[in-house]
Amino acid sequence: MKPSNTTHPQQPPVHPVDAWLPPGRNLLLAFQHLLVMYAAAVSIPIVVGNAIGLDREQIVMLISADLFACGIATLIQTVGFWKFGVRLPLIQGCSFVAVAPMILIGKEHGGMPAVYGATIAAGIFCMLMAPLFGKIRRFFPPVVMGTTILVIGLSLLPIGVRWAAGGAPKAPDFGSVSNLTLAAISLISVLLIYGFGRGLVRNTAVLLGLLIGTGVALLMGKADFSKVADENWFAFVTPLAFGMPVFDPVAIILTCVAMMVIITEVTADFFAVGEMVGKEIDDNKIANGLRADGLSTVIGGFLNTFPYCAYNANVGLVAMSGVKSRWVVATTGVLLLILGLFPKLAGVFASMPLPVLGGAAIVMFAMIATTGLRILSKVDLNNGNNTLIIAASLGMGMVTVAAPSFYDQLGSTAKMFLHSGITTGCITAIVLNALLNRKQREAVASPVPVV
Repeated sequence: MKPSNTTHPQQPPVHPVDAWLPPGRNLLLAFQHLLVMYAAAVSIPIVVGNAIGLDREQIVMLISADLFACGIATLIQTVGFWKFGVRLPLIQGCSFVAVAPMILIGKEHGGMPAVYGATIAAGIFCMLMAPLFGKIRRFFPPVVMGTTILVIGLSLLPIGVRWAAGGAPKAPDFGSVSNLTLAAISLISVLLIYGFGRGLVRNTAVLLGLLIGTGVALLMGKADFSKVADENWFAFVTPLAFGMPVFDPVAIILTCVAMMVIITEVTADFFAVGEMVGKEIDDNKIANGLRADGLSTVIGGFLNTFPYCAYNANVGLVAMSGVKSRWVVATTGVLLLILGLFPKLAGVFASMPLPVLGGAAIVMFAMIATTGLRILSKVDLNNGNNTLIIAASLGMGMVTVAAPSFYDQLGSTAKMFLHSGITTGCITAIVLNALLNRKQREAVASPVPVV
């Protein structure tokens, strides 16, 4: 019998963003993302809760609700459905931009019910704005995109440095020898493992560095896991735990203003991750990603949390690890759901010393900046307009990094916009490019080539 000449059509290769990794490797990489984002995720409920005057039990409830909602938001963004989700490896968490208006609303404009009414309204506003922002891709040529991503990385570096020194500048042990030692051990471990490791070891350099740093902290007596015993094993997340939401007009306006800042930053994050993983970010993807943020924010309002957006620290981890699969981040979303239901497990992760996390964060945030530099290397720097755009945008973006109180004398709304160096740097780049490079802007129709 003659062999069949029938040939099967070759299956198109799966893009790394959509590829499934082996289960064990997938779980390890997901834990790595979890450890990187955890400190930021729990800090917002703690800051807001204490500022408004909530008791300890209420703050613990906020933390669990936030972790659970982070999981939902991450799954919506990474897995996606219909026109929701950018389907990229983006961890979602509560936005720091929303902290100031949430505190103001909670203290002066109706308490927690008004906070959550404004959060729900802002989420709806974000979903309505998504198609409009989905049309702005032409305003992000390489000179704008590269500059914005560079500003993101440089703006985050002070956060990593503060973590490395201990977190709170006014704390007695801020910058102590023990804190700096732990940060150095974490940082050096990450660099050595990443530099000399191969395969899975190299991909999990941050995770291994954090574990080594935490192990040393235990030996030094700088890691305290005793409070884990006080946490409950299991607790349901109760929707509308503070009562029915109150839709106060002033509170809604404040939160929608903050949402505009979040939308601008998130759009830059979409482009940053798209560049890192080799995915074109078109108008539809921007709109789908913003719809996901809006929906997650609405859900957050019902689950006693706040507006959601992509976490820049984990954007840096994507660049550092080189792992592009969105299913890794989706697995982190599932882990966040579990942590939200099991406070005792959450307490274990919360006990990781901040200097250990800071040491790893320094190099991760710097990796974001290097991605911006890589994009700018493709820009014609002999064009004086391009160099002016980069210089002015970088200068504006670094104002609050150099002097955090620079805009403190302005009104609260203006300060909310201007305090974010990422927002001011991005808007400066967009406006100057629109004014100075009109002809080039008209011609932009393809993504930045990936090398």
